[in-house]
Amino acid sequence: MRNSHGTRAGGVIATALALLLALPAGAADGVSAGAPPGDDRRADGWIWPVWPPRVERAFEAPAHRYGPGHRGIDLRAEPDATVVAPAAGEVAFSGSVAGRGILTIDHGSGLVSTLEPVDSDLPAGTVVTAGQTVAELSVGGHAEPGTLHFGVRRDGEYINPLLLLGSVPRAVLLPCC
Repeated sequence: MRNSHGTRAGGVIATALALLLALPAGAADGVSAGAPPGDDRRADGWIWPVWPPRVERAFEAPAHRYGPGHRGIDLRAEPDATVVAPAAGEVAFSGSVAGRGILTIDHGSGLVSTLEPVDSDLPAGTVVTAGQTVAELSVGGHAEPGTLHFGVRRDGEYINPLLLLGSVPRAVLLPCC
């Protein structure tokens, strides 16, 4: 069904819904709800790795496993900002890959988070708690300077980290045309 402008109304609605689902609550003002670092009052223990949380670039799921997308969220942060563990776990990897510092934490139950670019002196095998300082923001990789890329995998598949932070808003249908 085409509207008077010759565009598909269903495509416009689908795009609007996708954009709404990609934005965290409060994204209009650049600040999202969540517990501050060190505060693990959330029932599942997941918190923002930097505070205050400001999503600079949203998660974009790829159409298929090897398709283009953005497999995480980029969070705006001050230069050299303190980065904390988003949940309790064990450092699985800490080092440089392709010229940028990466820290990967295995949280158990198939959940693994990745933080980049960061500088960290924690070796693999270090047990961390939610909110514990694990790194400082660095530069490098695909993330714009002053942003932290925060990715999460569940059983090897990338998921939107906002699902664990409780910040994916309820879908709202918008009027058409």
